[in-house]
Amino acid sequence: MKKISLLGATGSIGIQTLDVIEAHQEQFKLVAMSFGSNYQSGREIIKRFKPEFVAVKDKETYEILLQEFSNSDVKFGYGQDALIEAAIYDGVECLVNAVVGSVGLVPTLKAIENNITVALANKETLVTAGHLVTEHAKKYKVDLLPVDSEHSAIFQCLQGENPKAIERLIVTASGGSFRDKKRDELVGVTVEQALNHPNWSMGAKITIDSATMMNKGLEVIEAHWLFNISYEKIDVLLHKESIIHSLVEFKDSSVLAQLGTPDMRVPIQYALTYPDRMPLKNSKRLELWEVGKLHFEKADFNRFRCLKFAFESGKIGGTMPTVLNAANEVAVAAFLQGDLSFLQIEDCIERAMDHHVNIADPCLEQIQEVDQLTRNFVQTLIS
Repeated sequence: MKKISLLGATGSIGIQTLDVIEAHQEQFKLVAMSFGSNYQSGREIIKRFKPEFVAVKDKETYEILLQEFSNSDVKFGYGQDALIEAAIYDGVECLVNAVVGSVGLVPTLKAIENNITVALANKETLVTAGHLVTEHAKKYKVDLLPVDSEHSAIFQCLQGENPKAIERLIVTASGGSFRDKKRDELVGVTVEQALNHPNWSMGAKITIDSATMMNKGLEVIEAHWLFNISYEKIDVLLHKESIIHSLVEFKDSSVLAQLGTPDMRVPIQYALTYPDRMPLKNSKRLELWEVGKLHFEKADFNRFRCLKFAFESGKIGGTMPTVLNAANEVAVAAFLQGDLSFLQIEDCIERAMDHHVNIADPCLEQIQEVDQLTRNFVQTLIS
């Protein structure tokens, strides 16, 4: 039985990871977990899965849980130290990092140092510190297994292939909630409209990122680090149906693609069972005759400026992707709270990148400092 630690248990990826664990109780055991502000969902997960250790965001939630579960064997902690403890809890064999934001970076590094396989759904970890994470994984000989559907698709296409034969990675994108709107039609769009994704069921932050296409931009940076591919060899392709999850073109012009219905449990389960496969209960099988047609468009940098910013920051490297990510997190949070318009998200990111003096080869402390300085800068722009 594989022992799992799940960071971000109450989020969209977390809930679907729990579905996979519950469907294969003879294979997987949840021994540690974390959650943030969703107390009701968190307590139900604790009752259902009976983990040995639970990390929460704040002391108040910690004290409430201590009292409620005083007659159980569950141990609790709060804050960043507890998040790290959950990641490397005794006996953990696989860490599923599904937290949102750069808070997932240090737990990932610590898990690697403890020779724990990392199933990575936390984009910001590779975006802000891809060089540190990949160097760590190489040093400790630890697998970094992608959970994002696009990266999982590329990973599956590359099984048995020579990485030196790769000509191009083609990352597909649904286009998000506003894919059919022109830029001038985005003026005044609401939070509710932005959260109405046509294909996927995801958390609020990632759904907004999908609408701005920042989500795809972050995935491009991730792909660069996961597969050691230059940005010049990564393309983004708009594909409304979300059936083809990504493609790999090889030097002989052959193209391999991974297809399937939009169901995040598929890449989650593949990361947990790799290199094996297991049945996935209650999954909708892909019948291409039902789909009928698949549509594709070239991604337009003028329409999706966040995608352009992501490519630019990735090519610059250093601390610039950290700035991109931190500025985006603050701006998206402000939009969700009604403090920014949708198009102002882009403006905040652009101003933060223009303001930043890049550090070419940053250490962890420099990344963390730049992250905080960027958040402060964007906050002043908003207020």
